[in-house]
Amino acid sequence: MEASRNLFLSRRRMCLCCIGGAAGALAGGWLTPREVFAEARGLVSLIKDSAAVSPIITHKLRNNISVLEGSGGTVAVLSGPDGKVLIDAGIAVSQPQIMKALNDLGGEPITHLINTHWHFDHTSGNTWLNAAGAKIIAQENTRKYLSQVQRVDDWDYNFLALPSGGIPTEVFAETHSLQLNGATIALKHYGRAHTDSDISVTFMEANVVHLADTFWNGIYPFIDYSTGGSIDGMIAASDANLAATTGDTIIIAGHGKAIGTKAELKDFRDMLVVIREKVAALKRAGHSRDEAVAAKPTAAFDAKFGTFVIDPGFFTRLVYEGV
Repeated sequence: MEASRNLFLSRRRMCLCCIGGAAGALAGGWLTPREVFAEARGLVSLIKDSAAVSPIITHKLRNNISVLEGSGGTVAVLSGPDGKVLIDAGIAVSQPQIMKALNDLGGEPITHLINTHWHFDHTSGNTWLNAAGAKIIAQENTRKYLSQVQRVDDWDYNFLALPSGGIPTEVFAETHSLQLNGATIALKHYGRAHTDSDISVTFMEANVVHLADTFWNGIYPFIDYSTGGSIDGMIAASDANLAATTGDTIIIAGHGKAIGTKAELKDFRDMLVVIREKVAALKRAGHSRDEAVAAKPTAAFDAKFGTFVIDPGFFTRLVYEGV
């Protein structure tokens, strides 16, 4: 995901016959035409290719909490006598690297997996982690989206339903709590934000929180309107995150710099607010989406936030859709 979005998009179109065999293996048999189309190569497939060879970097935090960086969304791990508890699963093709990183943290078995939302870079490892022993827990919308073919137009991609082993078996609506490895783990649903399935995961005693894709540290975020995302919801989530954290809280971001601070979270929130208002003003004045992009409403923030997959033009289009 470190290459520019333009490079990804320039390689989007490849013939379906090239991926038929891989797609068939993924589903365990012959695919319908719709399923074959779902595996057409594009941005998502190129991200998977990168994840297959990317190293995993481990950051040890406190109270036996670690972060694994390098397979899609940031993965957190709580180790202890109740087994390893993972927050997000990364991308399935990273299994060998993730297993090595987990083994390096100790010999405890994998027992629990919490999905912060449904997107593939946080959940495509669900199936192998379940086979390794993980009970999967998520907000109820995550289970809904993982159980069906899900189209994301902004990625030009249809995601297949996960196999039964990858579907969360324990779901909740708004809040949930677990007691594992001497830690209280609090799960809280945001409502509409990056999607409408996002949750925060707080390790209460350690004062560590995983904000997943409601916080992209130092980069513009993706907002998935196809499954309930909202620019206003992202701002509301940021306000809630700021209210729930202190200067001593270790904040885990979904993308960008993996370990963040409250000051960085505030910079992210302020960026969202300013750009939202600039784009909304352009839209109220009757400017088309392309005219809004040409006006460069993100210019003041591009040097800091605009160097990742979601480039300034892409982010402006996302905001325009939601105001």
